[in-house]
Amino acid sequence: MFLRIDHVGIACRNLEESIAFYESAFGLTVVSREVNEEQGVREAMLHVADAEAGASYIQLLEPLGPDTPVGKFIAKRGEGVHHVGYGVADVAKALEEIEAKGIRLIDRRPRHGSMGASIAFLHPKDVGGVLTELVEAPRRTT
Repeated sequence: MFLRIDHVGIACRNLEESIAFYESAFGLTVVSREVNEEQGVREAMLHVADAEAGASYIQLLEPLGPDTPVGKFIAKRGEGVHHVGYGVADVAKALEEIEAKGIRLIDRRPRHGSMGASIAFLHPKDVGGVLTELVEAPRRTT
């Protein structure tokens, strides 16, 4: 079902400072910046590597406010790993298969994610305490 680790989402207090750190410490490059009002974040995707199954990224997430999911996460746990995103071929199909195995879904159907992807989250209590995101890359037209 999983094609690759698409990204690791990292909650941070200051997006610009975190970007500067990842660029200088690891030589990563920002490939996308977005504000996602629905999820309450300002985010940046930094390219890590390319592989046959697709690219992998670090996603830096700065909360738009303290009452957003990432804002609450930082208040409770501090900065750090927020979630792991796994690449899948078809998010809707993956959700059906996962739910059939008794794993609770946060999202019952896909929604808009970074860089035009379709995404959905699984409940962390059913996935070893890890907030898990399914990511279907946007279809590329040639």
